[in-house]
Amino acid sequence: MCSPWRWSDVLNRLGLMALHQLDPERAHGLAIKALKSGLLPAGRATPSRRLRTSVGGLNLSSPVGIAAGFDKNAEVAQPLARAGFGWIEVGAATPRPQPGNPKPRLFRLSEDRAAINRFGFNNDGMDVIAERMAAYQGDAPLGLNLGANKDSEDRAKDYATVLKHCGKHLDFATVNISSPNTEKLRDLQGAEALAALLDGVMSARAGLPRSIPIFLKIAPDLTDGELEEIAVVAADAGVDAIIATNTTIDRAGLRSHHSAQKGGLSGAPLFDPSTRVLARLSSITPIPLIGVGGIGSAEQAYAKIRAGASAIQLYTALIYRGLGLVDEITKGLDKLLKDDGYTSIAEAVGTDRVRWLT
Repeated sequence: MCSPWRWSDVLNRLGLMALHQLDPERAHGLAIKALKSGLLPAGRATPSRRLRTSVGGLNLSSPVGIAAGFDKNAEVAQPLARAGFGWIEVGAATPRPQPGNPKPRLFRLSEDRAAINRFGFNNDGMDVIAERMAAYQGDAPLGLNLGANKDSEDRAKDYATVLKHCGKHLDFATVNISSPNTEKLRDLQGAEALAALLDGVMSARAGLPRSIPIFLKIAPDLTDGELEEIAVVAADAGVDAIIATNTTIDRAGLRSHHSAQKGGLSGAPLFDPSTRVLARLSSITPIPLIGVGGIGSAEQAYAKIRAGASAIQLYTALIYRGLGLVDEITKGLDKLLKDDGYTSIAEAVGTDRVRWLT
Protein backbone atom coordinates (compact mmCIF):
# COMPACT_ATOMS: atom_id res chain seq x y z
CA MET A 1 0.00 0.00 0.00
CA CYS A 2 1.31 3.48 -0.88
CA SER A 3 2.41 5.75 1.93
CA PRO A 4 0.49 9.03 2.44
CA TRP A 5 3.36 10.96 0.87
CA ARG A 6 3.33 8.76 -2.22
CA TRP A 7 -0.38 9.28 -2.53
CA SER A 8 0.18 13.03 -2.46
CA ASP A 9 2.75 12.64 -5.25
CA VAL A 10 0.24 10.66 -7.30
CA LEU A 11 -2.43 13.29 -6.71
CA ASN A 12 0.06 15.99 -7.70
CA ARG A 13 0.78 14.26 -11.01
CA LEU A 14 -2.88 13.65 -11.74
CA GLY A 15 -3.68 17.27 -10.94
CA LEU A 16 -0.96 18.49 -13.32
CA MET A 17 -2.23 16.21 -16.08
CA ALA A 18 -5.74 17.61 -15.65
CA LEU A 19 -4.57 21.22 -15.61
CA HIS A 20 -2.52 20.70 -18.78
CA GLN A 21 -5.73 19.87 -20.63
CA LEU A 22 -6.95 23.41 -20.01
CA ASP A 23 -6.03 26.82 -21.36
CA PRO A 24 -2.83 27.81 -19.47
CA GLU A 25 -4.22 30.97 -17.90
CA ARG A 26 -7.40 29.21 -16.79
CA ALA A 27 -5.30 26.38 -15.35
CA HIS A 28 -3.24 28.90 -13.40
CA GLY A 29 -6.42 30.46 -12.03
CA LEU A 30 -7.60 27.06 -10.85
CA ALA A 31 -4.26 26.43 -9.16
CA ILE A 32 -4.66 29.71 -7.26
CA LYS A 33 -8.18 28.69 -6.22
CA ALA A 34 -6.91 25.29 -5.06
CA LEU A 35 -4.26 26.95 -2.91
CA LYS A 36 -6.83 29.33 -1.42
CA SER A 37 -9.06 26.36 -0.60
CA GLY A 38 -6.27 24.40 1.07
CA LEU A 39 -6.55 21.55 -1.46
CA LEU A 40 -2.85 21.38 -2.29
CA PRO A 41 -0.49 19.63 0.16
CA ALA A 42 1.88 21.61 2.33
CA GLY A 43 5.63 21.21 1.98
CA ARG A 44 7.38 18.45 3.90
CA ALA A 45 10.93 19.70 4.32
CA THR A 46 12.09 21.54 7.41
CA PRO A 47 15.12 23.47 6.18
CA SER A 48 18.36 22.64 7.97
CA ARG A 49 20.65 25.27 9.44
CA ARG A 50 22.83 24.74 6.37
CA LEU A 51 20.20 26.42 4.20
CA ARG A 52 19.93 29.61 6.20
CA THR A 53 21.08 32.61 4.21
CA SER A 54 20.97 36.38 4.09
CA VAL A 55 20.54 38.47 0.96
CA GLY A 56 20.46 42.24 0.99
CA GLY A 57 19.55 42.32 4.68
CA LEU A 58 16.78 39.75 4.28
CA ASN A 59 17.26 36.75 6.56
CA LEU A 60 15.89 33.50 5.13
CA SER A 61 15.44 30.04 6.63
CA SER A 62 15.67 28.66 3.08
CA PRO A 63 17.02 30.28 -0.11
CA VAL A 64 14.20 28.82 -2.22
CA GLY A 65 11.68 31.54 -3.09
CA ILE A 66 8.68 31.93 -5.38
CA ALA A 67 9.19 34.50 -8.12
CA ALA A 68 6.79 37.33 -8.82
CA GLY A 69 4.09 36.54 -11.36
CA PHE A 70 2.72 33.40 -9.78
CA ASP A 71 0.68 35.22 -7.14
CA LYS A 72 0.06 38.49 -8.95
CA ASN A 73 -2.58 39.75 -6.52
CA ALA A 74 -1.27 38.50 -3.15
CA GLU A 75 -4.09 35.95 -2.86
CA VAL A 76 -2.10 32.89 -1.74
CA ALA A 77 1.03 34.10 0.06
CA GLN A 78 0.12 32.14 3.18
CA PRO A 79 -0.43 28.79 1.38
CA LEU A 80 2.81 29.30 -0.56
CA ALA A 81 4.70 29.73 2.71
CA ARG A 82 3.10 26.49 3.96
CA ALA A 83 4.14 24.78 0.73
CA GLY A 84 7.77 25.21 1.75
CA PHE A 85 8.99 28.41 0.11
CA GLY A 86 11.55 30.27 2.20
CA TRP A 87 10.40 33.64 0.89
CA ILE A 88 7.51 34.97 -1.17
CA GLU A 89 7.39 37.67 -3.85
CA VAL A 90 3.95 38.72 -5.11
CA GLY A 91 2.88 41.14 -7.83
CA ALA A 92 3.68 43.06 -9.90
CA ALA A 93 1.39 45.75 -8.48
CA THR A 94 0.57 49.03 -10.18
CA PRO A 95 -1.09 52.12 -8.69
CA ARG A 96 -4.36 51.52 -10.54
CA PRO A 97 -5.92 48.16 -11.46
CA GLN A 98 -5.38 47.17 -15.06
CA PRO A 99 -6.55 44.22 -17.18
CA GLY A 100 -3.27 43.66 -18.98
CA ASN A 101 -2.90 42.60 -22.58
CA PRO A 102 -5.59 40.80 -24.62
CA LYS A 103 -5.95 37.03 -24.24
CA PRO A 104 -4.55 34.55 -25.05
CA ARG A 105 -1.38 35.78 -23.37
CA LEU A 106 0.11 32.68 -21.74
CA PHE A 107 1.47 29.72 -23.70
CA ARG A 108 2.96 26.40 -22.59
CA LEU A 109 5.97 25.23 -24.58
CA SER A 110 5.88 21.65 -23.29
CA GLU A 111 8.59 20.36 -25.62
CA ASP A 112 10.91 22.99 -24.22
CA ARG A 113 9.73 22.85 -20.58
CA ALA A 114 9.07 26.57 -20.95
CA ALA A 115 6.37 29.22 -21.14
CA ILE A 116 5.81 32.50 -22.95
CA ASN A 117 3.70 35.22 -21.39
CA ARG A 118 2.66 38.69 -22.40
CA PHE A 119 0.40 39.53 -19.47
CA GLY A 120 1.26 43.20 -19.32
CA PHE A 121 1.11 43.74 -15.53
CA ASN A 122 -2.52 42.63 -15.13
CA ASN A 123 -3.37 43.10 -11.46
CA ASP A 124 -6.00 44.30 -8.98
CA GLY A 125 -4.12 47.50 -8.13
CA MET A 126 -2.20 48.57 -5.05
CA ASP A 127 -5.23 49.25 -2.83
CA VAL A 128 -6.57 45.68 -3.01
CA ILE A 129 -3.12 44.09 -2.93
CA ALA A 130 -2.11 46.11 0.14
CA GLU A 131 -5.18 44.87 2.03
CA ARG A 132 -4.31 41.27 1.27
CA MET A 133 -0.67 41.68 2.28
CA ALA A 134 -1.75 43.29 5.53
CA ALA A 135 -3.53 40.03 6.42
CA TYR A 136 -0.45 37.85 5.80
CA GLN A 137 0.77 35.96 8.87
CA GLY A 138 3.30 33.54 7.40
CA ASP A 139 6.85 33.06 8.64
CA ALA A 140 8.42 33.45 5.20
CA PRO A 141 9.40 37.05 4.33
CA LEU A 142 6.89 38.69 2.00
CA GLY A 143 7.84 41.09 -0.76
CA LEU A 144 6.15 42.99 -3.57
CA ASN A 145 7.20 43.44 -7.18
CA LEU A 146 6.61 47.10 -8.09
CA GLY A 147 5.26 48.02 -11.50
CA ALA A 148 3.90 50.92 -13.54
CA ASN A 149 0.57 51.40 -15.26
CA LYS A 150 0.74 51.01 -19.02
CA ASP A 151 -0.91 54.38 -19.66
CA SER A 152 0.98 56.24 -16.94
CA GLU A 153 2.41 59.64 -17.80
CA ASP A 154 5.19 59.14 -15.23
CA ARG A 155 6.12 55.48 -14.87
CA ALA A 156 9.04 56.18 -12.55
CA LYS A 157 6.65 57.90 -10.15
CA ASP A 158 4.34 54.85 -10.21
CA TYR A 159 7.02 52.67 -8.57
CA ALA A 160 7.43 55.12 -5.69
CA THR A 161 3.66 55.47 -5.35
CA VAL A 162 3.15 51.71 -4.95
CA LEU A 163 5.99 51.48 -2.43
CA LYS A 164 4.62 54.35 -0.35
CA HIS A 165 1.19 52.74 -0.25
CA CYS A 166 2.20 49.13 0.36
CA GLY A 167 5.60 49.40 2.04
CA LYS A 168 4.43 49.08 5.65
CA HIS A 169 3.22 45.54 4.89
CA LEU A 170 6.44 44.40 3.22
CA ASP A 171 9.71 42.73 4.13
CA PHE A 172 11.24 43.77 0.79
CA ALA A 173 10.28 45.35 -2.53
CA THR A 174 11.50 44.74 -6.07
CA VAL A 175 11.82 47.38 -8.77
CA ASN A 176 10.78 45.57 -11.95
CA ILE A 177 12.13 47.34 -15.03
CA SER A 178 12.69 44.17 -17.04
CA SER A 179 9.30 42.94 -18.20
CA PRO A 180 9.18 42.85 -22.02
CA ASN A 181 5.37 43.08 -22.01
CA THR A 182 4.87 46.77 -21.24
CA GLU A 183 6.00 48.92 -24.12
CA LYS A 184 9.27 50.78 -23.51
CA LEU A 185 9.48 49.58 -19.87
CA ARG A 186 12.94 48.16 -20.46
CA ASP A 187 14.08 51.64 -21.50
CA LEU A 188 14.21 52.33 -17.75
CA GLN A 189 17.31 50.10 -17.59
CA GLY A 190 19.33 52.94 -19.18
CA ALA A 191 21.70 54.64 -16.73
CA GLU A 192 20.06 58.08 -16.56
CA ALA A 193 16.47 56.78 -16.43
CA LEU A 194 17.37 54.07 -13.90
CA ALA A 195 19.17 56.51 -11.61
CA ALA A 196 16.14 58.82 -11.55
CA LEU A 197 13.75 55.92 -10.96
CA LEU A 198 15.80 54.50 -8.09
CA ASP A 199 16.17 57.93 -6.52
CA GLY A 200 12.38 58.19 -6.30
CA VAL A 201 12.04 54.69 -4.90
CA MET A 202 14.71 55.26 -2.25
CA SER A 203 13.03 58.52 -1.23
CA ALA A 204 9.76 56.62 -0.85
CA ARG A 205 11.51 54.00 1.30
CA ALA A 206 12.88 56.72 3.56
CA GLY A 207 9.31 57.68 4.41
CA LEU A 208 8.23 54.19 5.47
CA PRO A 209 7.71 53.26 9.16
CA ARG A 210 10.70 50.92 8.84
CA SER A 211 13.36 50.58 6.18
CA ILE A 212 13.11 47.52 3.94
CA PRO A 213 15.51 46.06 1.36
CA ILE A 214 15.05 47.23 -2.22
CA PHE A 215 15.86 44.76 -4.99
CA LEU A 216 16.31 45.46 -8.71
CA LYS A 217 15.14 42.91 -11.30
CA ILE A 218 16.94 43.01 -14.64
CA ALA A 219 16.56 41.39 -18.06
CA PRO A 220 18.84 38.66 -19.42
CA ASP A 221 19.07 40.39 -22.80
CA LEU A 222 21.81 42.84 -21.81
CA THR A 223 25.35 43.32 -23.07
CA ASP A 224 28.34 43.25 -20.74
CA GLY A 225 28.55 47.03 -21.06
CA GLU A 226 24.91 47.45 -20.09
CA LEU A 227 25.36 45.14 -17.10
CA GLU A 228 28.35 47.17 -15.91
CA GLU A 229 26.35 50.38 -16.26
CA ILE A 230 23.42 48.96 -14.28
CA ALA A 231 25.75 47.64 -11.58
CA VAL A 232 27.28 51.10 -11.09
CA VAL A 233 23.89 52.85 -10.96
CA ALA A 234 22.48 50.22 -8.57
CA ALA A 235 25.47 50.58 -6.24
CA ASP A 236 25.27 54.37 -6.26
CA ALA A 237 21.54 54.20 -5.45
CA GLY A 238 22.04 51.79 -2.56
CA VAL A 239 20.14 48.85 -4.07
CA ASP A 240 20.28 45.93 -1.64
CA ALA A 241 20.25 43.07 -4.16
CA ILE A 242 19.87 42.40 -7.89
CA ILE A 243 17.53 39.71 -9.22
CA ALA A 244 19.01 38.08 -12.31
CA THR A 245 16.97 37.59 -14.36
CA ASN A 246 13.48 38.21 -15.74
CA THR A 247 12.19 36.55 -18.93
CA THR A 248 13.95 36.75 -22.30
CA ILE A 249 12.89 37.83 -25.77
CA ASP A 250 15.38 35.38 -27.32
CA ARG A 251 13.90 32.32 -29.07
CA ALA A 252 17.05 30.40 -30.01
CA GLY A 253 16.73 26.61 -30.07
CA LEU A 254 13.03 26.29 -29.26
CA ARG A 255 11.01 23.37 -30.65
CA SER A 256 7.44 24.21 -29.65
CA HIS A 257 4.96 25.51 -32.21
CA HIS A 258 4.30 28.39 -29.79
CA SER A 259 7.90 29.60 -30.05
CA ALA A 260 7.01 32.55 -32.28
CA GLN A 261 4.53 34.02 -29.80
CA LYS A 262 5.38 37.50 -28.58
CA GLY A 263 6.25 37.97 -24.92
CA GLY A 264 8.78 36.88 -22.35
CA LEU A 265 10.19 33.35 -22.44
CA SER A 266 10.76 31.58 -19.11
CA GLY A 267 11.64 28.05 -18.11
CA ALA A 268 14.40 25.60 -19.03
CA PRO A 269 15.84 27.49 -22.06
CA LEU A 270 16.51 30.49 -19.83
CA PHE A 271 18.77 28.63 -17.42
CA ASP A 272 22.09 29.04 -19.23
CA PRO A 273 21.74 32.68 -20.38
CA SER A 274 20.38 33.88 -17.05
CA THR A 275 23.15 32.06 -15.17
CA ARG A 276 25.79 33.67 -17.40
CA VAL A 277 24.34 37.10 -16.57
CA LEU A 278 24.34 36.17 -12.88
CA ALA A 279 27.99 35.08 -12.98
CA ARG A 280 28.99 38.22 -14.88
CA LEU A 281 27.30 40.43 -12.30
CA SER A 282 28.96 38.44 -9.53
CA SER A 283 32.34 39.25 -11.03
CA ILE A 284 31.76 43.03 -11.29
CA THR A 285 29.69 44.05 -8.27
CA PRO A 286 29.62 43.32 -4.53
CA ILE A 287 25.83 43.76 -4.49
CA PRO A 288 24.18 40.49 -3.35
CA LEU A 289 22.50 38.54 -6.14
CA ILE A 290 19.37 36.41 -6.50
CA GLY A 291 19.34 33.74 -9.20
CA VAL A 292 16.20 33.21 -11.27
CA GLY A 293 15.59 31.59 -14.63
CA GLY A 294 15.12 27.97 -15.65
CA ILE A 295 15.57 26.34 -12.25
CA GLY A 296 13.89 22.94 -12.24
CA SER A 297 16.06 20.85 -9.92
CA ALA A 298 18.25 21.00 -6.83
CA GLU A 299 21.30 20.73 -9.05
CA GLN A 300 20.26 23.81 -11.01
CA ALA A 301 19.51 25.74 -7.82
CA TYR A 302 22.98 24.79 -6.58
CA ALA A 303 24.52 25.90 -9.88
CA LYS A 304 22.94 29.35 -9.48
CA ILE A 305 24.39 29.63 -5.98
CA ARG A 306 27.84 28.55 -7.12
CA ALA A 307 27.61 31.05 -9.98
CA GLY A 308 27.08 33.86 -7.45
CA ALA A 309 23.54 33.81 -6.04
CA SER A 310 22.83 34.05 -2.31
CA ALA A 311 19.21 32.95 -2.88
CA ILE A 312 17.09 31.68 -5.76
CA GLN A 313 13.54 31.90 -7.07
CA LEU A 314 11.48 29.64 -9.31
CA TYR A 315 8.13 29.68 -11.06
CA THR A 316 7.82 28.11 -14.53
CA ALA A 317 9.09 24.67 -13.46
CA LEU A 318 6.08 24.45 -11.14
CA ILE A 319 3.89 24.27 -14.25
CA TYR A 320 5.52 20.95 -15.13
CA ARG A 321 6.45 19.58 -11.71
CA GLY A 322 3.92 21.00 -9.28
CA LEU A 323 4.50 22.26 -5.74
CA GLY A 324 6.27 19.05 -4.75
CA LEU A 325 9.29 20.51 -6.54
CA VAL A 326 9.81 22.95 -3.65
CA ASP A 327 10.40 20.11 -1.21
CA GLU A 328 12.58 18.27 -3.71
CA ILE A 329 14.84 21.27 -4.29
CA THR A 330 15.05 22.15 -0.60
CA LYS A 331 16.14 18.64 0.41
CA GLY A 332 18.39 18.16 -2.60
CA LEU A 333 20.15 21.47 -2.12
CA ASP A 334 20.88 20.65 1.50
CA LYS A 335 22.42 17.32 0.46
CA LEU A 336 24.55 18.89 -2.26
CA LEU A 337 25.95 21.43 0.17
CA LYS A 338 26.65 18.72 2.74
CA ASP A 339 28.33 16.43 0.18
CA ASP A 340 30.67 19.26 -0.83
CA GLY A 341 31.56 20.02 2.78
CA TYR A 342 29.78 23.36 3.05
CA THR A 343 28.13 24.33 6.32
CA SER A 344 26.20 27.25 4.84
CA ILE A 345 24.91 28.73 1.60
CA ALA A 346 27.34 31.63 1.99
CA GLU A 347 30.34 29.30 1.74
CA ALA A 348 29.20 28.04 -1.68
CA VAL A 349 28.30 31.41 -3.26
CA GLY A 350 30.41 32.10 -6.35
CA THR A 351 32.63 29.02 -6.05
CA ASP A 352 31.97 27.98 -9.66
CA ARG A 353 31.56 31.45 -11.19
CA VAL A 354 34.49 31.12 -13.61
CA ARG A 355 32.84 28.26 -15.53
CA TRP A 356 30.01 30.59 -16.60
CA LEU A 357 32.35 33.38 -17.68
CA THR A 358 34.20 31.40 -20.38
